[in-house]
Amino acid sequence: MWDISKDFHLSYGHRVWSQKLDKDLCARNDFQCACRHLHGHEGKVTIHLASDELERGMVTDFKHLGFMKDFIDDNLDHKFIIDKNDPGFDSIVSFDYDFLKDGDYLSDVLVDGLIVGEVINLSRIEALSLADKEVLESFFIVDFLPTSENLAKYIYGVTSIKLDELVSGVDWQETAKSIARYRGIHK
Repeated sequence: MWDISKDFHLSYGHRVWSQKLDKDLCARNDFQCACRHLHGHEGKVTIHLASDELERGMVTDFKHLGFMKDFIDDNLDHKFIIDKNDPGFDSIVSFDYDFLKDGDYLSDVLVDGLIVGEVINLSRIEALSLADKEVLESFFIVDFLPTSENLAKYIYGVTSIKLDELVSGVDWQETAKSIARYRGIHK
């Protein structure tokens, strides 16, 4: 079995709105739920591809992951990844989500025709000031809690759309010391 990987770097923000700490597991009596706050990271995504056979001497060409570079750069880098179920969504986004949905102001983010997220379509909201548009375009809306674990699984799913047979796992590194891994079942 051969395993190759490619790294992608990004800066992003998120909020783990459901965070609760187990007091018995915390050091120094530190029970602050800092990840419940809006915060950001200088992160790294590592995509692992594996095969028990080589084609033209490779698992695949690293250029075949170019679509993931584009996806990360266009949708996640320098964005705030927010769960549309976050109880603070309307306050954070400063726009009513139901209004966005009802007014067809959301655009689906597609990879090979499959919906993988949502962004606010600013061309449909003409009455907003430039400053408001700049704020709203900084969100990437997902339908899950944006923890490192869930983001690793999410990137695994997006990568699998095009490289299903090869994707063996994804690491989502939110800091130099904290990494979440999602390993799928290699086919």
